[in-house]
Amino acid sequence: MSGARVLSITLGLALVAAACTTSRSDDGAGTAAGAGAAPDGLPEGPSALDDMTDPSFPQPLVDPVQIVSGGPPPDGIPPIDEPQFVSVADAGQWLASDEPVIAVEIDGDARAYPVQILIWHEIVNDTVAGAPVTVTYCPLCNTGVSFVRVVDGVEVTFGTSGRLFASALVMYDRPTESLWTHFDGRAVVGLLTGEQLEVIPSPLLAWSEFAASFPDGRVLDRDRTRFRRNYGTNPYEGYDRPDARPFLFRGEVDDRARAMQRVVGVERGGEATAWPVEAVSGDGAAVTYGEVGGDEIVILWKAGQSTALEANEVDAGRDVGSVGVFLPQVGERRLTLRAEGDGFRDAETGSVWDVAGQATGGPLEGASLDRINHFVTFWFAWSTYQPGTTLVEDGA
Repeated sequence: MSGARVLSITLGLALVAAACTTSRSDDGAGTAAGAGAAPDGLPEGPSALDDMTDPSFPQPLVDPVQIVSGGPPPDGIPPIDEPQFVSVADAGQWLASDEPVIAVEIDGDARAYPVQILIWHEIVNDTVAGAPVTVTYCPLCNTGVSFVRVVDGVEVTFGTSGRLFASALVMYDRPTESLWTHFDGRAVVGLLTGEQLEVIPSPLLAWSEFAASFPDGRVLDRDRTRFRRNYGTNPYEGYDRPDARPFLFRGEVDDRARAMQRVVGVERGGEATAWPVEAVSGDGAAVTYGEVGGDEIVILWKAGQSTALEANEVDAGRDVGSVGVFLPQVGERRLTLRAEGDGFRDAETGSVWDVAGQATGGPLEGASLDRINHFVTFWFAWSTYQPGTTLVEDGA
């Protein structure tokens, strides 16, 4: 990466953290466990934010030397801990049809977390359908991942550590201040090393797709985040370029693809497979079948989502499309889905489907495909966390 590009990304991180008055001790949310703040069921001891090499910690899962400062201090990029929501109709007044949102749906409670907000905060600690949830977005690897924020039966909240591993967000839990890699929800340094969070499927969808699929959903409100940020702009302008290099990435990039090439990654049954987005996209819509971990999956791609990381405005980037990954069946019935115009139809019943995996017309109207957790991310990130991944360069 050129010196000018490093300077640009460094300035972007500085912009994200600018004017922040939050620290990890504000509002009583981040007092170190060593100060006696650990709730029953979680260990007390030193903070990995203060010293990643404390000898009392379990053996780290990644070399602490590889966990580097991204610039801001802990919670210098401030999470949203008291999220407020508006209706789809109200959010449509300030969200463009093609800009990306992270979609979470649990037991009929559907919520959209616009990337134009998450790009400035990276973490939202929320409760969805009664379930404690942490929604995360890492702009440096373009990855949205959501988790059940429960560790050993204890609800926790997460903050931003200000550090990066493999150019990706490193979180910390507030009770023990252990460090967690957001990409896989694993505690890698500190008292909780080895703990694993449950992942919740949360695809990146174009706003128009979320609004159509979940008209009664709720949307994170940008006017009540408790922070003043230039929502709608991209502080990492120019980062999403084919010839770019990931920021502060240490190590070698798997040379089977470009570092910043977008891929659809799926891990299932101990196996990992990635498809370049170009291999699963088409003219308006495309369908790709595959197999991961012994299970047949189907990848739906639909045009109409802009990359948030290319232009100055989040909604002004090139069209990269929206992706959904599912088991191709309803009940015991296996479905053969095909692209039709800018949508999808199954051959067995003629029902019409959207990229969110919902039947919007035909005999199966109202049915949903089972979501498969997946990542639409840059190749350098996927291949680092899944070094044995298969790369499928041609869609089926």
